[in-house]
Amino acid sequence: MSYQILAINPGSTSTKIAVYDGNEPHLTLTLRHSAEEIAKFPHVIDQLDWRKEMIVDTLKQNHIDIKSLSAIIGRGGLVKPIESGVYELNDALRHDLTHTEREHASNIGGLIADQIAKEAGVKAYIADPVVVDELQDLARISGLPECPRISIFHALNQKAIARRHAHKLGRPYEDLNFVVAHMGGGISVAAHRKGRVIDVNNALDGDGPFAPERAGTLPAGFLAALCYSGKYTHDEILKMLSGRGGLVAHLGKNSVQSICEQDIANGDEHAKLILDAMSYTIAKQIGEMAVVLKGQVDAIVLTGGVAYNDPVNDFIRAHCSFIAPIAIYPGEDEMAALAYNALGVLKGEMTPKVYK
Repeated sequence: MSYQILAINPGSTSTKIAVYDGNEPHLTLTLRHSAEEIAKFPHVIDQLDWRKEMIVDTLKQNHIDIKSLSAIIGRGGLVKPIESGVYELNDALRHDLTHTEREHASNIGGLIADQIAKEAGVKAYIADPVVVDELQDLARISGLPECPRISIFHALNQKAIARRHAHKLGRPYEDLNFVVAHMGGGISVAAHRKGRVIDVNNALDGDGPFAPERAGTLPAGFLAALCYSGKYTHDEILKMLSGRGGLVAHLGKNSVQSICEQDIANGDEHAKLILDAMSYTIAKQIGEMAVVLKGQVDAIVLTGGVAYNDPVNDFIRAHCSFIAPIAIYPGEDEMAALAYNALGVLKGEMTPKVYK
């Protein structure tokens, strides 16, 4: 039986859509949104109808009848912590996606899917949102009770790539231990123990390694002094931690490719030092997660856009190859991951979970 699946992934300045026939992509498009268009909407949730109609119109232009769809799956948002898996849209999930504490374009992915699904007469789902929480209890405790560690990471791509590598090894993901490093604008490094992410840094707030746009874990005394210096507002500090930190703070750019191919290639020793320092913090985090797994690591898996750059990969190899074999899957195929999850439900291979 053939299944046609629509996957929807809203970003801050774009909406990615893909139509899959089973595992094969039939249509993949990125709908770009200008700053002027986005500025018309006071809040992200106000973009819901606008983005939904844009998607429906685009499907019509490409001669795809929504009535031909078997299921629709959207990127999950900043809802409450949940286990990994596929979730069917219900009233509780609709409410929490609509009334999230933090604004993010991913919040409306499931809501758009839900609206189109109602018109198509099929079910709508989300899968592995960034708030997937499978942490072991020890991982939640920091040195201050007021500052618990929380799980916010690149769950969708991490889980998909981990399963992909397990398949390559010919073994179930649930039987293996991996350290997976998603290296993008933010970086998350996770300990996957037999199908569950038992520890991971909070990539949204900039915890862990520093990244192209994240400050990473900082010396606490310096950070406290910065906060009380009177030079910055609370919002400005948050932006320094996530958005203007990392490579942006040091080098004024977030493109690792540009740093490698232009700055370092032209002899910029400072740029090389900073990129090596970022790679160093990633390698240290991988070592930390190997300790979490008690050294029983079947593979270290590098993924995300930064994994296209050999200088970063080579640095991590030099420091971490003694732990376990290193596999590299550059980029992130979130659309394929979404479609894979929806297809699993349609084929009866996955049971959708109930959001409460």
